[in-house]
Amino acid sequence: MCIQRQTKRGSNKAYVYTWPSKKSLSSIKAKVKTITKQGTNNPLSSLLHQINGVLRGWTNYFRHGVSKDSFAYLHQYTWLRVVHWLRRKYRRANWKWLRRHYLANAWVPEQDGEALFDCRSVQVTRYRYRGAAIPSPWVGIEEKAS
Repeated sequence: MCIQRQTKRGSNKAYVYTWPSKKSLSSIKAKVKTITKQGTNNPLSSLLHQINGVLRGWTNYFRHGVSKDSFAYLHQYTWLRVVHWLRRKYRRANWKWLRRHYLANAWVPEQDGEALFDCRSVQVTRYRYRGAAIPSPWVGIEEKAS
């Protein structure tokens, strides 16, 4: 994670911003690439199931920061990798057939109820104040001592 203090656009106040580093973004891209290079013997639904687990975990980890642009970039990269995988699996099929069979619902690759996870839809919560929501470690000790 990159952490920097920068001035907010439109004001002179400085804030601390965190976002995914290039190293972490390249590592998730490498995972997506290895999953899509495994081969074309399995159906699309099993490929999407593998990719979705990786994407959900990574986006949930980095959702507490300035990550919307990174999520959009990752979604675009993953979509392209899945479409290239489909083009390799069905070499003789034209683009119209592939789009009709696998990209029918708003250009989202899906099969058997398994659709590609949309990284852009992850709600980003920046620097939330937890305050009293953090449990006190002394509550259990006080009750035991009494």
